[in-house]
Amino acid sequence: MPSLLRAAAKPGTTRNYARRLLAALGETGQDRPIGQDLIDPLSERELDVLRLLGTELDGPAIARELMVSLNTVRTHTKNIYAKLAVTSRRAAVRRAAELGLLRTGNRQP
Repeated sequence: MPSLLRAAAKPGTTRNYARRLLAALGETGQDRPIGQDLIDPLSERELDVLRLLGTELDGPAIARELMVSLNTVRTHTKNIYAKLAVTSRRAAVRRAAELGLLRTGNRQP
């Protein structure tokens, strides 16, 4: 069963549900790197924003650093908060550190 669920967890419509089932079975998804315990993993760009949320930069400075609009940074931040189940920048950074998401070179698929 776990191998079937891992196959179903690949990109597609059943991905989130399959990951929940794997978690319920105690499966860690061996092909997933450390820090990917999230049901809906952060995108590469969300990780970029998250790393910058841990700095002194404000929203406009983060937008300039990433060469995106402030609205894009706000959208990514909102998605990060939802995925990490937090309501503030400080809580997001703390939760990300707990999950090992802030390590250099740690990317999610």
